Amino acid sequence: MAEGHGRDAWSRMSELLSMIYNANRDPSKCRALKSKDFNPYECQRPQVIEVTKENIGELRAAFAGYQKGKT
Repeated sequence: MAEGHGRDAWSRMSELLSMIYNANRDPSKCRALKSKDFNPYECQRPQVIEVTKENIGELRAAFAGYQKGKT
């Protein structure tokens, strides 16, 4: 129930924030923002990267400190 209350409050607040931002922005310098840009509950999830035989080496190098030639 508390999360629902938070979502409702952020929904309203993000609408207000987007209206204030868009009313005071310079159209030639920046783009208009939508309410979802201010709402932490509606942030976009990162893209999922599919692990294949071709990119498993890069994954090892990034997360395990794996160096080519050493196992």
